[in-house]
Amino acid sequence: MPSHMELGVSKIVQNLLTSSAERQQGSKVLIHSQPDKKAIIAMIEQLQMVLFPDYFVKKKVSRYAAEYYIGSVLDEIYINLVGQVALVLLQLDVFQKADETIRNAEATRIVEQFIATLPQIQSYLYMDVDAAFDGDPAAFNKDEIIFSYPGLYAIMVNRLAHELHLLKVPLIPRIMTEHAHSLTGIDIHPGATIGKYFFIDHGTGVVIGETTEIGDWVKIYQGVTLGGLSTRAGQGLRNHKRHPTIENRVTIYSGASILGGETRIGEGSIIGGNAFITKSVPPHTRVSIRNPDLEFQRDEMEETDQSKYWN
Repeated sequence: MPSHMELGVSKIVQNLLTSSAERQQGSKVLIHSQPDKKAIIAMIEQLQMVLFPDYFVKKKVSRYAAEYYIGSVLDEIYINLVGQVALVLLQLDVFQKADETIRNAEATRIVEQFIATLPQIQSYLYMDVDAAFDGDPAAFNKDEIIFSYPGLYAIMVNRLAHELHLLKVPLIPRIMTEHAHSLTGIDIHPGATIGKYFFIDHGTGVVIGETTEIGDWVKIYQGVTLGGLSTRAGQGLRNHKRHPTIENRVTIYSGASILGGETRIGEGSIIGGNAFITKSVPPHTRVSIRNPDLEFQRDEMEETDQSKYWN
């Protein structure tokens, strides 16, 4: 005979399942079109190996063996990603009633195009490594950047996810960038367009919105927000440019917020820390906040010689 606890748990489970089913809006297709999140995260690690083979292939092998090994990893990525993309295509109305053969063919086409972009992504990433090394005197060498810098990892994942976003793959690009966000504290929407030679210094708290456009040779610091002015219109803002455009060779210091789809930061400009910008800045302009007045009160009872601090 079931106990009171067992009966209570059974009732709770029934309520949870009923509530969940009601909130699915009647779409049984979408319930079964969720990708395997763990598989996608594993593919990010494999893609990192493919893009930086000299660093993330764990075994030291000959050039011939490395080519074979990376080829086999890429083949595994291809097969698994086709399966995941075919699954999430069910989230698009055009494929919900389509034959499985058609959906698989489209997934194959998408993944083939994505794989073809990897050499270009790799080229951009090595320029990002150069940007980090050239821009950070604390960098011991480029190996340190590739192995440990959160900014480079977030940029790598974004460059991969962005290509899938351009190919109109649902859900998977966002899973990828949110995984990077959870590891690095850097939140870059896969829709954001980022040019070459990009460097995020430190990185914690950086937010880059979906319709942001970033040019070449741009450097940003921790706590920078490239965001929208308002989200009150909600879904009514979809497909509108809501985030700023950052032109080439711009530097944005920590804590700055640059907001709005019509806001453009001109080439070569420098945005100081904690600046709050909602209108465009002309090229080659410095924007800064005046230093606040600081009040120092010396403790007369302190016997330590403080003269060197008060010159």
